Amino acid sequence: MTNQSDEKSDIETVEEVEPKLKYVRLTNDVQTILTKDGVSYLAAHPKFLCIGTNWGSIHLLDFEGNIVNNRQLRPHTVAVNQISIDSRGEFIATCSDDGNVFVYGLYTTEDSQEVSLGRCVKSVAIDPLYHKSGNYRRFITGDDRLMLHERTFLGRTKSVVLCDVEGVVHNMRWHNRFVAWASNIGLRVYDIISRCSLGLIKWDKRNNIIPSTYRCNLTWKDSGTLLVGWVDTVRICGVKRRLQRLKDVPEYIVEPLSMFRIDYFISGIGPLNHNQLVILCYSKEKDENEKAMRPQLYVVEAKESKYVELCTDNLSLRDFQDFGCNDYALESLVVENLFVIVSPKDIVVANPCDADDRIEWLIEHNKYAEAMEIVNSKNIVLNRNSRISVGKKFLDHLLFVEEYVEAGQLTAELFGNDKKLWQEEIFKFAQVHQLRQVSAYIPRGEVTLDPHIYEMVLYEYLKLEPEGFLKIVKQWSPSLYNVSAVTNALIEHLIVNSSSELLEALAILYTHSGKFDKALGAYLKLNHKGIFQLITKQNLYPLIHNMIEDLMQLDCEQTIKILLEKDTVPIDVAVAKLQDNRLYLYTYLDALEKKDTRMLARRNLHKDLVSLYAEFAREKLLPLLKRSDNYSIALALEECKRLEYYPEMVYLLGRMGNTKDALNLVMSQLQDIEQAIEFCKDQNDADLWHDLIGLSLDQPNFLKVLLRKIGTYVDPRILIRRIGKRTQIPGLKDALVKMMTDYNLQVSVEDGCAKIVVSDCFDLHERLYNVRRKGCGVDDQHLCSACQKCIVGQDTVGNALIFYCQHVFHEECIPADGLEMACIICTDSRTKQAAFQ
Repeated sequence: MTNQSDEKSDIETVEEVEPKLKYVRLTNDVQTILTKDGVSYLAAHPKFLCIGTNWGSIHLLDFEGNIVNNRQLRPHTVAVNQISIDSRGEFIATCSDDGNVFVYGLYTTEDSQEVSLGRCVKSVAIDPLYHKSGNYRRFITGDDRLMLHERTFLGRTKSVVLCDVEGVVHNMRWHNRFVAWASNIGLRVYDIISRCSLGLIKWDKRNNIIPSTYRCNLTWKDSGTLLVGWVDTVRICGVKRRLQRLKDVPEYIVEPLSMFRIDYFISGIGPLNHNQLVILCYSKEKDENEKAMRPQLYVVEAKESKYVELCTDNLSLRDFQDFGCNDYALESLVVENLFVIVSPKDIVVANPCDADDRIEWLIEHNKYAEAMEIVNSKNIVLNRNSRISVGKKFLDHLLFVEEYVEAGQLTAELFGNDKKLWQEEIFKFAQVHQLRQVSAYIPRGEVTLDPHIYEMVLYEYLKLEPEGFLKIVKQWSPSLYNVSAVTNALIEHLIVNSSSELLEALAILYTHSGKFDKALGAYLKLNHKGIFQLITKQNLYPLIHNMIEDLMQLDCEQTIKILLEKDTVPIDVAVAKLQDNRLYLYTYLDALEKKDTRMLARRNLHKDLVSLYAEFAREKLLPLLKRSDNYSIALALEECKRLEYYPEMVYLLGRMGNTKDALNLVMSQLQDIEQAIEFCKDQNDADLWHDLIGLSLDQPNFLKVLLRKIGTYVDPRILIRRIGKRTQIPGLKDALVKMMTDYNLQVSVEDGCAKIVVSDCFDLHERLYNVRRKGCGVDDQHLCSACQKCIVGQDTVGNALIFYCQHVFHEECIPADGLEMACIICTDSRTKQAAFQ
């Protein structure tokens, strides 16, 4: 029982176990009643509570303790023993030791009854259907016998003894057709329709236990389940129909379903959920002053012969030290899942804890995660709590225990894109300098917060985590915050800490604010390759003219790519800026040469490239010399002489016409007869062949090669005549055979070519003759070249002539002496040309 208000009773849980029930002490009118009198019995109905007092009074109360019926009910002269209410709450039956039994009609007095038995009546049970007309105006009383009292059609009350009792009927409960009652020797269930007892369940014989000393507590869970609590024993009995109907045997049977003992005396019992029971217990032990201890309310789960304790609440009821086990009672409203705990001086209503109660208990015991699970559950109804209210408390708790990562994650789950919530709660993170933990979850899409909130996050990163500051600056849109304010704060901080991360962040902020020149300078100072992306993205080519060399030093490949892209930087500018660094100039001009060699030629840059190739890439020099004419041969030759690049010198001398010097270089410096032969072949100069022969006469190995290859280009007899008689040439025989074979092959090829030419001449002449013999078509579109009239027409008479030159004439338009000669137009043309010459 938890404190719901100042007037609620105090309940202390023995252990930190989540309670199943919550408690409220009845106040208002009931307190006035209990100050003068004591409760002897209480009956509960969903509409009201009915209490009987020690002085015989009957009171109707609501569930807040207010008297609800101003009508004065006839009192008993002594304590009320039992009260029974029909199912609709319209009639009440009471009994007492004064021998009187009253049936009160709450809304009418017509069906009220009064029976005086002249002996103590310990129990009474009204027909649950008493409110119906007909045979239901009846009730049962119990003393030393069980009697049924029915109102006849004449208005009289007819009493019938149902059963003689062994001792006294201490308690009685009527549900549907069954009446359960307890006596000194045991428990019976009576079938009111069949008018028979379903059997006896005897009490166990216990040492020092007198059955009449302890009240038997009875509660119907439903039509087929009866809960029984006597002394310290709990029985769950089932009432069911027999499988086989036998003659003279009751239709129904009562059988035990479960039985177990507990360590306390039982003052009341009621059902909770499924197999769970609520048991009002009275301690068998006394306190240090030999006074009664607090009563307890157990919530247990029943098994066949044992139980599992789920929850135990100690109850602080008024004057509990002065009461015994039978002074307490527990009334159950099964459908409403409500329990009423009664003592002579106190009445407490207990309800199962709802979702709000569970959440509040979990929060009180710092079990916020479990509370959040409940509020996030589907199909849950909350009245006092909400997902946001619980979440805020959970957030405060996480921040208090310094679980900042979990707190940040909770904000994303809890606040989503709710701007108001974010702006209210984010300052809690600012107070503990943990805005970094929530930065990843702050809304940055369609919903955004006030700029100063994003700036607070950035300032915290700037002071405590430079790497995170750079990451956030990269991720966040500059529209979220005041870029100028953040930039100024960063510049001030750089005086203390000029880390590379902060310099890169400064470059990004300059970019956001459109100060691209400062952004480029920051990137260069940092030697960061992000400068290239910035140049390309923002089209900053005009700003990089003075930093081309620095860019080349940072990343030569990307710089070349930028310089060549769509001619963004003029070639003359790039060349001028790279003049002081020949390696970078070579790299740039070489890339430009690969892209478009004609561009360098037009700009007269091949002369520079020749020098650069000679210095950095000799393998590219000779191809350039061969494919380009836009350089100074003399300067190139001088450069090659300086570097002793003989193959290049040979080519340049050849281009200058100084073939003899070139050949001398090949033979003297390169010692390459093969190259010398190729050089002579390329120059196609007979005198050069003679020079080669002369330079090779003292080199037998060279002569051998010449003998093998010269036969194709020069008359081999020239070489043979110049070879000295005593010259020893290795492999001479093979070389001569090769030379003669090549020479004969050359002669044979020349003869064959001559024959082919003659044959082709005759074939082409014959083809021309046949073509010329073919006829030519003439139609009405052709005009006479002399008179300019149509050749073919209705008015045309005579023949038409067409010459091989495709000129067409009427026969009469050509002089007779020219018909066998030629076209008069072509003849006149040739005649005039001859006269002119």
